[in-house]
Amino acid sequence: MAPIEVKKICCIGAGYVGGPTCAVIALKCPQIQVTIVDLNQARVDAWNSEDYNLPIYEPGLLEVVKEARGRNLFFSTDVDKGIREADLIFVSVNTPTKKSGVGAGFAADLNYVELATRRIAAIATSNKIVVEKSTVPCRTAESMRTILEANSKPGTRFDILSNPEFLAEGTAIDDLFSPDRVLIGSLQTPEGKDACAALTSVYANWVPRERILTVGLWSSELSKLAANAMLAQRISSINALSAICEATGANIDEVAHAVGKDTRMGPKFLRASVGFGGSCFQKDILNLVYLSESLHLPEVAAYWRQVVEMNEYQKRRFSKRVVDTLFNTITGKRIAVLGFAFKADTGDTRESASITLIRDFLSERARVTIYDPKVEENQQIDWNTVYDKMSKPAFVFDGRLLVDADSLRKIGFKVTTIGRGERL
Repeated sequence: MAPIEVKKICCIGAGYVGGPTCAVIALKCPQIQVTIVDLNQARVDAWNSEDYNLPIYEPGLLEVVKEARGRNLFFSTDVDKGIREADLIFVSVNTPTKKSGVGAGFAADLNYVELATRRIAAIATSNKIVVEKSTVPCRTAESMRTILEANSKPGTRFDILSNPEFLAEGTAIDDLFSPDRVLIGSLQTPEGKDACAALTSVYANWVPRERILTVGLWSSELSKLAANAMLAQRISSINALSAICEATGANIDEVAHAVGKDTRMGPKFLRASVGFGGSCFQKDILNLVYLSESLHLPEVAAYWRQVVEMNEYQKRRFSKRVVDTLFNTITGKRIAVLGFAFKADTGDTRESASITLIRDFLSERARVTIYDPKVEENQQIDWNTVYDKMSKPAFVFDGRLLVDADSLRKIGFKVTTIGRGERL
């Protein structure tokens, strides 16, 4: 067999992964027709809106969609048509953490993945390459293959690939334009390798081939969980050290800088904060915990669970420090929370640390006002005016190492910065 030439791609799921990823594929591969399908009519309407009021905010995404939409990039609710016409199908549906049943609170809910897989099997009348793009537990592809083969029409074959995304919200388009690596996992059979070569040829339109890594199917699935778990581990590690810094008078910025100079580690993901958020880190670590427990590896499960527990501790510790500093009560006091998204340059609030803090403040019967720059952009804070209008003493709590504490102290603010102690 020879690798097929991919002429038409269908992506099931027009969310944070499917939308940007396949929009960039369309931009970089004008010879390939890319159709992104979703059952959510409002979401598809937003992608197709005349004023480009896209359902996702991501720097650079608007320009990509403007150039490719209507040329070889299309958005539709006609899932069946997209499946029938495609040579290659990305499955980019949501895989949230289960809220009930076996594995609740840890395991990934694969209901949408199964529904998409069953739909592909029911509709497809020709051979398809089916690509896992959603973050899934190890060996999910095996379940997908079983469903596809059990329900396929005579003479129709499916080849399963794993192609996990490694995008960071806020820099997703840059990540897609110039990825550190593109990972493609396949069964190590002639047919699996041909399918892998077909997807490789798509990415090779703009990604250097040495950055396209081809591995076994199960290694690819586990690599995504491993990457997010280890990144989150670094954040929890530096946040644990920030607590020690506050108790000893050390400065977490200086400690992180010194540690990051070690070439074995580097400086990335060593910035202390009130905690990580977003849709991936916590979900993927909990998925890894559940996988470890399922494989009867309790020590491994406990190790990764501690990364999440440290993150929760960091959030609780920060909110407690606010209450302690404000004379042990915030009842009736007005607290302004600057920033509601889980990180800069995104409108995504999923698992945002702000949610936990606000919940803690409300439980203490504080009056909370929330501001986020994605709601009202390009607003500069006049700290002198803010200080004049605040009750005194006026407090600022920096949970992201963003403000110039010395300048604010000169104005008159009492500034508390995460990871910095008061001792000289």
